Amino acid sequence: MPRDDRDRGWSGPLAVKLPEHDRSPWAALGIRLGAALAILVGTVLLVYIDREGYTDARDGAVSLTDAIYYTTVTLSTTGYGDIAPATDAARLVNAFVITPARIAFLVLLISTTIEVLATETRDSIRHRRWRKHMDDHVVVIGYGTKGRSAVETLVNNGLPREQVLVVDPSPTALAEAHDDDLAVVTGDATRHEVLRRAYVDRASQIIITTDRDDSNVLATLTTRQLNPDAYIVTAVREQENASLMKQSGANSVITSSDAVGRLLGLSSMSPKLGEVMEDLLSYGEGLEVAERELLVTEVGKQPQALPDQVISVVRDEKVYRYFDPVVTRLARGDRLIVVRPAKELPWAPRPGTHDEETAGDDD
Repeated sequence: MPRDDRDRGWSGPLAVKLPEHDRSPWAALGIRLGAALAILVGTVLLVYIDREGYTDARDGAVSLTDAIYYTTVTLSTTGYGDIAPATDAARLVNAFVITPARIAFLVLLISTTIEVLATETRDSIRHRRWRKHMDDHVVVIGYGTKGRSAVETLVNNGLPREQVLVVDPSPTALAEAHDDDLAVVTGDATRHEVLRRAYVDRASQIIITTDRDDSNVLATLTTRQLNPDAYIVTAVREQENASLMKQSGANSVITSSDAVGRLLGLSSMSPKLGEVMEDLLSYGEGLEVAERELLVTEVGKQPQALPDQVISVVRDEKVYRYFDPVVTRLARGDRLIVVRPAKELPWAPRPGTHDEETAGDDD
């Protein structure tokens, strides 16, 4: 079943979890304790089997209890001398077997303590370093199919993974986001404390794509209250909820069910048109839709005269179609929405990707 089709109630523990690539320190601790126990048991058996080669200052004989006592004090200290090897064979075993076992036992204990302390310090450093990236970052609420596709698109377009933070209560989403090297806040995205832990108040963009329209509305209201300036993109299943999402504070609303339905209809009526639309929505191959700055050499030209296929012009925060009389001539400060090759080809260059001089307002 697709991840977006699973029921995800917004509940769960509140925590910030960074992706882990190393083995858990507790697993390492368990392995080392097991090794220490194996050394202890092996040495007890060795002493007990060779008990005739040892002498006890108290009664002369060495029992199983005496073997356990002798092993523990010998491995953890230099011994008390009340039980000692008396024969040459026992002394050789003590020198070449028990003494190395003592060293290994102490190394295990010391190294385990050091590793646990080092792991805690490392995690603290990682969290401090991670918090430094939490300015103008992107918060993705809901890590289902849509959320994951949104993150892949952002990363493929140059956004570092450290600048993305996922908010989702699902353990499955936590595991999947960590597999994708993303930090996660687990919890209810409609709660202020959860969003504060995600530094929503310092985010530049927020993408809300849970499985329920009512959850999306509440998350939008809460995030807009915490961050009046962030650009919020929200997904809705039903078109009738789009206006409600806008009223809640979303800058852009994507209707997933209607978009899929239109694509299905286009593919049915015109398979080739549907193929082109799917190509435009797929990353990395064929065609792509992109926004870029106007170049100095393009100022004063008509949109139709540029190498890229211009479909819209952004001027003064308004979007104009390429045929609108307002943008008959391109001016400084304009931004272009273009259709271009997803990958540059010798016969199809991509203007604006070679450090050309752009025609910004401050030029």
